[in-house]
Amino acid sequence: MTAPRARRTVPTLPVSRDGTLTRAVVLSAALGLIDRDGADGLSMRRLARELGRDPMTLYRHAPNKAALLEAVAETVLAELEVDLTDPDWASQLRQVARQYRRLALAHPNVVPLLVTLPLSTPLALRPRGVLRPLEDIVELLMGAGFAGADALHIYRALFGFLHGHVLNELQELVENPDETDDLLRLGLHRLPIGEFPRLRSLAPVLASYDGGAELERGLDILLAGLGTMARRADRPPSAPVVQGPNGVGTDRAATR
Repeated sequence: MTAPRARRTVPTLPVSRDGTLTRAVVLSAALGLIDRDGADGLSMRRLARELGRDPMTLYRHAPNKAALLEAVAETVLAELEVDLTDPDWASQLRQVARQYRRLALAHPNVVPLLVTLPLSTPLALRPRGVLRPLEDIVELLMGAGFAGADALHIYRALFGFLHGHVLNELQELVENPDETDDLLRLGLHRLPIGEFPRLRSLAPVLASYDGGAELERGLDILLAGLGTMARRADRPPSAPVVQGPNGVGTDRAATR
């Protein structure tokens, strides 16, 4: 089970020498508020109050709350690094996945933004920082020999898996922490045994959930499949078969 995470507090933030707020300071304060109270707890007025400023001063840095949330997502994703010089693409994708999980655990209230932003904003209109991981991973994979379409498919498969994983890991699994029986701790005793016998029988497994280990296991399966794809791509295409005069298939190369 994932250890409980301490609630974050909004830090005291510096301003520039002339007393004006910088965009970085505004976004840092916004991230702190979201970490503490969730995206629904963020408003331009409340952020201004945290910073001790008039709300109108914030509109120089973000025209509205939606733009502010996009910028916060961009700020978090800026910490996700892809090493384009790594010759082992599979190892690098594993490192990216581990980084993403660490960011998700550090900023759990930002995860819904990271998951839903691609669904609500056309690709070309997303913040450049949000697009950077996509660009870098496609560059890494194409440098490793994958075709562009395959590289894009791999990116989508990887982040589809990561989004599902972090959402699953962050959800509350324990109903009664003081219970010693796994079935009772998870509240699975409420499920009729005649309808959910398998799920109830898996109570010990569910109770011993380890997010880090689960991530590695999922990556093993995903990367093994991608490795097979890569090996197939390295094979030369099969010689096409043509019909000979007697109707028997022959290797076209052999008829040259």
